[in-house]
Amino acid sequence: DVQLQASGGGLVQVGGSLRLSCAASDLTFDVYSMGWFRQAPGKEREGVSCISSADGSAYYADSVKGRFTISSDNENNTVYLQMYNLKPEDTAVYYCAATLLGYCAGLPPKEYMHWGPGTQVTVSS
Repeated sequence: DVQLQASGGGLVQVGGSLRLSCAASDLTFDVYSMGWFRQAPGKEREGVSCISSADGSAYYADSVKGRFTISSDNENNTVYLQMYNLKPEDTAVYYCAATLLGYCAGLPPKEYMHWGPGTQVTVSS
């Protein structure tokens, strides 16, 4: 069974950095596109970034462009989300997810069939 496990969240001050990790089992990144989503209290889950299995291209939401970087380590079957210059509005539970669609840019949550438990990111001002 496919399993995803996100980790690396925590409490950080404004302007700080965090690196989230998503350890995946029973899937490979040449078959599954991988996405990061986040959900703040009272808000809908939103896509943050993803990496497409078809060509390795990365997608970023406008709100994180230039501050977040997604990467994958095929050997360790782990996807990372490096977050810099964090802002209070980045506070949310972050989830990693997997889809069989080859291109993931802008895909909504419903297109992802595998989800891991979230990791909390809190940015304090």
